[in-house]
Amino acid sequence: MIRNPILPGFNPDPSICRAGDDYFIATSTFEWYPGVQIHRSKDLVNWDLACRPLNQASQLDMRGNPDSGGIWAPCLSYADGRFWLVYTDVKRLDGNFKDAHNYIVTAPSIEGPWSDPIYVSSHGFDPSLFHDDDGRKWFLVLQWNHISNSVGGHPRHPAFDGILLQEWSETEGLKGEIRKIFSGSPHGLTEGPHLHKRDGWYYLTVAEGGTGYGHAVTMARSRSIDGPYELHPQTHLITSKDTPDAPLQRAGHGQIVETPDGKVYHTHLCSRPLPGRFSPLGRETAIQKCEWRDDGWLYLEDGGTVPKVEVPGLTAAEPRPLQRVERSFTGDSLPPEFQWLRTPYPERLFTLTGTALRLTGRESIGSWYEQALVARRQEHLSYRVETTLTDFAPTTYQQAAGLTTYYNRHKFHFLAVSWTEQLGRCLTLLSCPGDWPDGRMSFPADPVALADGPVELAVNVDGARQQFFWRQEGRDWTPFGPDLDASVISDEGGRGEHGSFTGAFVGMLAFDITGQGKTADFSRFSYAPEGT
Repeated sequence: MIRNPILPGFNPDPSICRAGDDYFIATSTFEWYPGVQIHRSKDLVNWDLACRPLNQASQLDMRGNPDSGGIWAPCLSYADGRFWLVYTDVKRLDGNFKDAHNYIVTAPSIEGPWSDPIYVSSHGFDPSLFHDDDGRKWFLVLQWNHISNSVGGHPRHPAFDGILLQEWSETEGLKGEIRKIFSGSPHGLTEGPHLHKRDGWYYLTVAEGGTGYGHAVTMARSRSIDGPYELHPQTHLITSKDTPDAPLQRAGHGQIVETPDGKVYHTHLCSRPLPGRFSPLGRETAIQKCEWRDDGWLYLEDGGTVPKVEVPGLTAAEPRPLQRVERSFTGDSLPPEFQWLRTPYPERLFTLTGTALRLTGRESIGSWYEQALVARRQEHLSYRVETTLTDFAPTTYQQAAGLTTYYNRHKFHFLAVSWTEQLGRCLTLLSCPGDWPDGRMSFPADPVALADGPVELAVNVDGARQQFFWRQEGRDWTPFGPDLDASVISDEGGRGEHGSFTGAFVGMLAFDITGQGKTADFSRFSYAPEGT
C-alpha cells in the first residue's frame, strides 16, 4: 500500500519516468542548491535520493535569484538510452515579468555524469520534452504574458498565455513552426504541460488554478500533437479545490507513468495544511492509482477527483517507519539531506573539518548571494532538532551563529550566539514573522550571557508552535524566549498564498557582516520526528 505523500516535506512539481525496473521522480528545490533532486524506487512505496544532477558551477549558478525563484518544475524522461532533464531557472519573480530561462541536461545513467546545460528558450516556465515514437522530440512550455495584471503574488489568467509546442533536436535546437496548442480550461492559470501517447491519442496534462487551494491536474487529448485538444469529461483528473476537508490539499501538477504490466499512476503535488491553512511542509509529492476506461480517458481508480492518502501499490511493500536522524559531521562530505542556498561555490560557505561542520560567516540572513546556511527540510508537522555549536567566539553584534527555522528572508526564527557590549558573548533571538516586503525583524527575548565553550541549541516544533532551548556544561535544557509562531514559516505565511513556494527548513546558520568571515563549528545535528 502506498501512503501519501510519498516524498514528505518540500518536494514540489513531481515529474516521473520509468527506466527498466526502476521509477524516478524529479522535484524542484527552487533556490536551494543544487536545484533539482531525483529519487528512485522499485515499488512506488519507498523512495531513496538518487542524485542532485545540477551540482556544478558550469550547470547552475543561482546567486541573486529571488526567494522562490531558481529551479522550477523539472521534467525527467528516459529515451534513447539516456535520461533527459528539462528545467527553468527563474531569475525574476515579482512584477509583471518572469525572466525564465529553460535548459536541457542529459546523462547515460541517473548517477551521471550529467552534461552541461543546453539552452532552449525563455518564453516562460515549466518546460517538458516529449519523445514521440517516430523519433522526433517536442519541447513544450508555458508562454508568459507580461502585458497583464498578474502582479505581486496574485496570478491572473491572462498572464498564463497558453502552452507552446515546437520541435527540438540536439543538433539544431528549436526548429519549425512554434504553435500554441492549448489555452487551458475555464479554470485558468494553465502551466506545467506533459504529453503522454496511447492508442494514437496525445494526452496533455497541465497544472491549473495556481499552486494554492484551487490547484488541479487538467487533462485534454488530441489525435494530432499540435491539436486541437478536447477537454476531459470531468475537466480535472485530480483536484481538492471543492473539498476543503480532504487531507491532501492544493493537489495538482504531475505526470503519468505506466508499469510494464499496464498499471497506470499519476504523480501530483499536494500539501497537508495546519488549521487556518498554513503549509509549513510546503508542497509535497503524492501519487494516485488511475485506470484507462472504455471512453479512452484516464480516471482515478475509485472515481472522482479527490486524491487519496492510501492507494494500491505494485507490491506488498510497507513504508519505512519514522526514524530519528543523527549526524556527527565526521565525514568528508555533507550528509545527503542537507542543502544550502544559491551558490555553486559552497566552499566559501562551509567545510567539513573531520570533527565538525564549519560555517564561514558571510552576508546577512536572507541574502540572495552568499548566506552561510546549511539546512534540511522540515518533513513532519511535529519534530525536535538539536545541535552543538562547539566553537564560535564573536567580538561584535555583527557576528552571529546558531539554529534557525527558516523559509526565506521574510520568514524565520533564529536562536543565535552573538555579542553585546554589556554582556559579551551571549544568546539572543532574531525573528522575522512574515513581514513582507520590508523584512522587519523583532527580538522576542532579552539576551543572556554565555560562558566560554560549547553551547547546545534545540527547537521543538509542534504544529503552529515552536520553542527554542539551550544548555551549557551539562545543565538541563532551558527554554529561551517565548513560544513562537511556527505557522508563519510556511507557504502561506507573511505574503500569503501564491507568494512563496519552498516550504520550511531547519538548520545551522552563521553570518559575519563585518566581512571578516568569522567561523562557527557545529559538531552534531539531530532531527527527531514526533514519536521517535
